[in-house]
Amino acid sequence: MESTAVTEVVGICRDLLRIDTTNTGDQRTTVGERVAAEYVATKLGEVGVQAEIYESAPRRANLVARIPGADPSRGALLLHGHLDVVPADASEWSVPPFAGEIKDGYLWGRGAIDMKDMDAMMLAVVRDWKRTGYVPPRDVVVCYTADEEAGMEYGSQWLVQNHPEEFEGCTEAIGEVGGYSYTVSDDLRLYLVQTAEKGLDWLQLHATGRPGHGSFMHDDNAVTALAEAVAAVGRHRFPIVVTPTVRRFLQEVGDALGIEIDPDDPEIAVAKLGPIANLIGATIRNTANPTRLEAGYKDNVIPGKASATIDCRTLPGQEDNFLAELRGLIGPDIEIEHKHRQPPVETAFEGSLVDAMAAALRAEDPAARTIPYMMSGGTDAKAFATLGIHCFGFAPLRLPPDLNFASLFHGIDERVPVEGLEFGVRVLDRLLRTS
Repeated sequence: MESTAVTEVVGICRDLLRIDTTNTGDQRTTVGERVAAEYVATKLGEVGVQAEIYESAPRRANLVARIPGADPSRGALLLHGHLDVVPADASEWSVPPFAGEIKDGYLWGRGAIDMKDMDAMMLAVVRDWKRTGYVPPRDVVVCYTADEEAGMEYGSQWLVQNHPEEFEGCTEAIGEVGGYSYTVSDDLRLYLVQTAEKGLDWLQLHATGRPGHGSFMHDDNAVTALAEAVAAVGRHRFPIVVTPTVRRFLQEVGDALGIEIDPDDPEIAVAKLGPIANLIGATIRNTANPTRLEAGYKDNVIPGKASATIDCRTLPGQEDNFLAELRGLIGPDIEIEHKHRQPPVETAFEGSLVDAMAAALRAEDPAARTIPYMMSGGTDAKAFATLGIHCFGFAPLRLPPDLNFASLFHGIDERVPVEGLEFGVRVLDRLLRTS
């Protein structure tokens, strides 16, 4: 049988899943992306596409290739996907997480939806183009990155800072966590296109006090001061702020579901969204979640310093308000240290690329309707947006109505529907041919 993007995509995704690219966030224990990058380079080389591999550190590999288009004067389109995956404990899984098993109509493995499915789609489409001699309407840059799962320091951030020339002329980008379906009825499926991401701020709180013996009366205890501050942050619910992207999403969902949604008090309506409620619920307010505590070195010694890590996610335009509110919660004596900061990103849900997304989906699924949404987490779009590129999340998948898609991200038994993967590569090919 002649190879096409559709016939290849499952096999490519399976190959990628079998390459362990675990990113622990610690360079000493992270496996690295080099083997996966070399696999992609080999597959591109087989059809005549030359790719550059850039190592930001030993084994931390990024790959970039440019496919010339028919009209080089047009802005180029960037397709990006990360090769790293979060750790997986095999004892918790129904199948080995790096075996790439096909079972019950799904392809199972760590990275199946985050995001080796899209990695495979991109590679399958480009290979099909080169085999058939197809030339896209404009330049397409394909980029496979390292380290997306741990802050992008060795991946997209490094590439943008050290090799911006690879993205010369790119005006728009397509990446992860968008383009997936949410079934309303047999006649209507909403496909969520990511047009915004919350900002990321991993910060540390530091409390200081007077060290001393654990048996003494002590009213200047750093651990106590820190614990009070962390509890205040962890229990606090920040106010609702509805951004333009979320407001548009709520309007579209309300119309589709036939429910009344108050855009200034959307929590009741969001709770009715079933499996995607968690994805959307975190996008109507800033969040701050304590994740780590550190203090002391001996059981009977009161330490002079205690620290906590807080994972903060901020809405577009809300960074200053968030920090002011946080300061009010923890008080004036707790030091705030920003360990890793990335700003929110937001782009308009309009233009020819957005129209092409809708058309490509409708061609494969007549019940499709595209709507914008904001992602509560972050992607490589944060780095590429600093180059002035308009970024969208669009890794198309038609999903079974009963699949809790959101729970699979970083979850146990991560898997992608085989039919959904084949659907996605058809949609991506149509989109790229018409945009």
